[in-house]
Amino acid sequence: MTKFTSHEPGSFCWVELATSDDIGARAFYTQLFGWTVQENDMGPMGTYYIFQKDGAACAAMYKIGPEMKGMPPNWASYVTVADADASTEKAKSLGATVHNGPFDVQDLGRMTFLSDPQGAMFAMWQAKKNVGVGVRDEPGTLCWNELQARDVDAAKKFYPALFGWRMKESPEYTEWHLGERAIGGMMPSQAPPEVPSYWMPYFSVEDCDKTVASAEASGANVIVPPFEAGSVGRMAVLSDPQGAFFSVIHLKM
Repeated sequence: MTKFTSHEPGSFCWVELATSDDIGARAFYTQLFGWTVQENDMGPMGTYYIFQKDGAACAAMYKIGPEMKGMPPNWASYVTVADADASTEKAKSLGATVHNGPFDVQDLGRMTFLSDPQGAMFAMWQAKKNVGVGVRDEPGTLCWNELQARDVDAAKKFYPALFGWRMKESPEYTEWHLGERAIGGMMPSQAPPEVPSYWMPYFSVEDCDKTVASAEASGANVIVPPFEAGSVGRMAVLSDPQGAFFSVIHLKM
């Protein structure tokens, strides 16, 4: 297992589940991916759960509080930046909406929650003591982040300007590249028209069909059944028992 001690600015470094049922979601994901859990008491803010794979942080979770009334369960994608304040100002100049931040998270890092001009929520993270996930790209961990975009052309302008991403484009799909490395993707949103753009995490699995069957037996909804995604792998789109969307993929490469 390769453990990460840093993440390059412009790369995805963390995924965080906001859920309506932390006990139920904890049981679901630990069973599905074999994660263990580290609990952190945040006082009035409740418990912050850090999911771990083989002792390394791979994701996080918190329960949606009364002050977030109306927020649906969701997975948030975090992007590493060198300077949260400067990146926030740049995002604003490009049409983003800042919802919270920049603010310090103890001595762990500095962050901002924002949405792109089409409404897709994401976070930017300036690492201090916490660099983000310590393991990824292995079974049971994050391997990809994908934007379901309402306006693909607008997103192609916003994200490269903000993070310096390059694009590998085809009629059906856009890959985001940081330097020579593919870090994520984008496609036209498949969600109902009233749903804004959103970022969705992909988790690597050893067997897509078995994982989907296990997830469904534990209360997940299968949004897109397992299918072959070209030469990349076999994948499916799910929503957990609380309604948060995510994908699983068995990578061939």
